Amino acid sequence: MTTILQTSADVESAVRSRYSEGAKSLQPELCCPVQYDPQFLKVIPQEVLERDYGCGDPSRYVRKGETVLDLGSGTGKIAFIAAQIVGAEGRVIGVDMNDDMLDLARRANVEVARSLGYDNVEFRKGRIQELELNLELLEESLKRRPVGDLPSLDRLNGEIARLRSEFPLVAAESVDVVVSNCVLNLVATEEKGRLFREIHRVLKRGGRAVISDIVSDREIPEALQQDPELWSGCISGSFQEEAFLKAFEDAGFYGITLEKWDAEPWQVVEGIAFRSVTVIAYKGKEGACWDHGQAVIYKGPWKQVTDDDGHVLHRGVPTAVCAKTFEIYCREPYAHQFEHLAPEAPLAEILPFPCGSEPLRRDGTGLKALHGTGTCGPNGCC
Repeated sequence: MTTILQTSADVESAVRSRYSEGAKSLQPELCCPVQYDPQFLKVIPQEVLERDYGCGDPSRYVRKGETVLDLGSGTGKIAFIAAQIVGAEGRVIGVDMNDDMLDLARRANVEVARSLGYDNVEFRKGRIQELELNLELLEESLKRRPVGDLPSLDRLNGEIARLRSEFPLVAAESVDVVVSNCVLNLVATEEKGRLFREIHRVLKRGGRAVISDIVSDREIPEALQQDPELWSGCISGSFQEEAFLKAFEDAGFYGITLEKWDAEPWQVVEGIAFRSVTVIAYKGKEGACWDHGQAVIYKGPWKQVTDDDGHVLHRGVPTAVCAKTFEIYCREPYAHQFEHLAPEAPLAEILPFPCGSEPLRRDGTGLKALHGTGTCGPNGCC
């Protein structure tokens, strides 16, 4: 009888089984061809390289000294590459739920650390859509106090809440960059929103997510979504490509950039093209809008642009912005697009910035209307 995926538990079981096999022997149908920098592969054991399954290289966007979280770290290839880039002063955390993958990655880490002369990688067991819960601590608790009746189930729920609060797998605002290589599509559809919120939660303000994954050019029919082979094979759980970008936006990210889009599909199934993309998205637009007397000039090349919060920037026009927006425009991916104008003297009083009001620019007397060439869209800016 053909197996049909009906619940998130079914999805997890299918993925766990498929990737346990992938940890034991090469499963070539699970990966796209990817070119990695060969200098970083020299210290990585061959069994890791042979049993790595991905569709991109998010590690190339990691920088020295950063704390990196690798979601769905598998046998550890991306984590070991990132470890060399961030150096001894950096740190890499790999998260995976598959015991066979974790065992291989942890064995390999001993050899990689010996070759590098430092150990800055650790692998933790958890679900990437539930980064508060350390599954190994939970399993230890279950061994001590198995669940056999309703009172013990209540105790378990209390223990889960305690572990999330006191011993989170990944703490809030603790990571500079989250990377993932062809794993988000393996999460059940109903849990994908939570997954993106968790990525946002663990990032520091100003941090970024760099996600390589498989997307589809059209919506995937229900029949394909219920096929466990297609789901665990990175096909039927894929985001439709516009929906993938919107998922970042819905979770509160800004500066969402389609960094790589493969013109050649990886696979075509029932007329639907599945291809690899890499998206970079940033955290840091939370908070109130205050007037610190700052302004920006958009340098071009477009006549005008609209950012994620509805700010409309006209080329060459000095435009007043709140302190939060000014801070964002001073960082990647925007910094090179603007001239940043600080006030000539500190303001006598810091007041709320009137986002959503008549468009404003700043001159010697303060804020003045831009006469139709302002920063905020019709629904405000933040």
